[in-house]
Amino acid sequence: MDISEIFQSMVFSDKVMRRMLPEKVYASLKKTMLEGTALDEGASDVIASAMKDWAISKGATHFTHWFQPMTGITAEKHDSFLTFEKDGSPIMEFSGKELIKGEPDASSFPSGGLRSTFEARGYTAWDPTSYAFVKDNTLYIPTAFCSFKGEILDKKTPLLRSIDALSKESCKILSLFGRSAKRVQATIGSEQEYFLISKDDYAKRLDLKLTGRTLLGAHSAKGQEKEDHYFGSIKPGVKAFMKELDEELWKLGVPSKTEHNEVAPSQHEMAAVFDNANKSCDENQITMEMMKKIAEKHGYACLLHEKPFEGINGSGKHNNWSIADDQGRNLLNPGKTPAENAEFMLLLTAVIKAVDDYQDLLRISVASAGNDHRLGANEAPPAIVSIFVGDELGEVISSIIDDQPLSGDKKKRSIDIGTSVLPKLPTDNSDRNRTSPFAFTGNKFEFRMPGSSFNTACINVMINTAVAESLRVFYDELAGAKDFNATLSALIRRELKAHQRIIFNGNGYSKEWEIEAEKRGLSNYKTTPEAVIHYDDEKNVALFAQHKIYTKEEIMARKEIALEEYVKTINIECEVMLEMLKKEVLPAVISFSKDLAISVREKEALGIDTTGEKALLKKIGEEENKLFAAVSALESEKENASDDVTKEAFHSSEKLIPLMEEARKHSDELEKIVGKEYWPFPTYSEMLFR
Repeated sequence: MDISEIFQSMVFSDKVMRRMLPEKVYASLKKTMLEGTALDEGASDVIASAMKDWAISKGATHFTHWFQPMTGITAEKHDSFLTFEKDGSPIMEFSGKELIKGEPDASSFPSGGLRSTFEARGYTAWDPTSYAFVKDNTLYIPTAFCSFKGEILDKKTPLLRSIDALSKESCKILSLFGRSAKRVQATIGSEQEYFLISKDDYAKRLDLKLTGRTLLGAHSAKGQEKEDHYFGSIKPGVKAFMKELDEELWKLGVPSKTEHNEVAPSQHEMAAVFDNANKSCDENQITMEMMKKIAEKHGYACLLHEKPFEGINGSGKHNNWSIADDQGRNLLNPGKTPAENAEFMLLLTAVIKAVDDYQDLLRISVASAGNDHRLGANEAPPAIVSIFVGDELGEVISSIIDDQPLSGDKKKRSIDIGTSVLPKLPTDNSDRNRTSPFAFTGNKFEFRMPGSSFNTACINVMINTAVAESLRVFYDELAGAKDFNATLSALIRRELKAHQRIIFNGNGYSKEWEIEAEKRGLSNYKTTPEAVIHYDDEKNVALFAQHKIYTKEEIMARKEIALEEYVKTINIECEVMLEMLKKEVLPAVISFSKDLAISVREKEALGIDTTGEKALLKKIGEEENKLFAAVSALESEKENASDDVTKEAFHSSEKLIPLMEEARKHSDELEKIVGKEYWPFPTYSEMLFR
């Protein structure tokens, strides 16, 4: 297989556009893609025609405006290229108007109150900065999505706005260092974790089918404690899946690079090469869809829930974030010259300030019912947001804050920003502290809190916008400085000192850190409702308004949608758990205990000692009664639901989840006792170790 032949073979790529578009139209489109400028009028018809001809050559008969509503997954409505001449002859056509705008029904997508019930119409608008592609005989056109009145109803639009804001402020900062840049891009590399289990086992578990996670299930006798799965030999069936996944992703232009076994049994990871933030977010949506589709072909079910199984690691999605100018230069590379050092330290300081000032927004961006099970569970970063910078860079920061020379092998060199050279910092200078939520890893930041099922757009909206704000504030101070170097040094020292509380290089899992973080004044929102209620805090509304990302109404809508999603998720889990307990678990327990009781009676009639069986029967009865009581308590508490979404979110978190955990405890205890042939669905050991 020649990768160079298949990579982007199903993408309307730069190579294809250069070949099929007139030079002037191609130049206009490239300017739009690289600089964010408006497309020249009249170019859309030419592009649409070329795109249609190319798509048909790849077997496409239909097109779709592919968009990302607030559901967190993608949406699409397919239309054929088919139209008719006046004489009734069929022809294939695709106009610039059809390329630029679509009109899907918006009535059934989450809006958070942004539109009235009777306003069903919505609009999709072509995003020319992300490549169109062909999949399943359909031309997919990445688009933004808005309501009839123009309010944004998707995840792509705010991402594009945040990218523009970051670019604008970054270019202004670079100009202070004598650098001319027309565009600065946020770049993203996503690491996607997932589980593969037998699709036959999956089909027998109502909880997996309807919620994505096991609501019941005793721990397997063997889990991940021997650490023998991580980076271990990949099973042939899984390897075949990975091979086809790579090939299909490469065709669609997704730069799938790394694959390996993860820590938990049946858990794996795929990582992609860096791309610009907009394309990377689109590519990750494609990746998750293809994982599920290809897994089924190979006899697997792909689980993307953050915590499919209790007692073993859940799945995350590390978001590797950096920024690069239009020459491809990574702006978070420490560099080798004084000017590069100063520029790097200012950008580093901007990120540190951003994470400290908007730690609540970063936590909100990863808040979900699924991720609540994972964060802080000794397998993922804690819910406390902090930054890891490593020992060497940490020493540099400390020397700047304290205005003291570097020590040790740094020859006690003073740090004078703008005039001296920093110690050489290799790209792997950090120790990859896995307990840190936001870690500097040599030339990028790795945000490790996102859950495996997340759309990465919202995550990067928060990072981009917060950093853009830091840069805006810095530029306003530096632009008018009489002594630039002196002002720069003073600014960096002041800001690092003001925000050093967010820097932590130790064990994020420790109880001591939780106590220390509280002393430092850092937030610790352990559940989704605790975090999401801060979405519309005054400082956050001001941030998004300053950079034209969201209006206050759009923020309020997102807050309501997030809380509604949480409430609906917990409600579905409650209903599924109750159904499984009442229709599967309890009947199995009753059947087993009945047969055991008959055995006891028959043996006693023969004079056989049944002490052990009676003890077992008693234990089953005790756990069974506790389970009945737990079911009753959960059903009763569900009746106390509130119509207020915020109150109901906290009710779900504080009342329903503990009752679900209590019911599960007794069900799982019974699973350990009841005979295997009686138990109604596959166990952990059966699902994880096939």
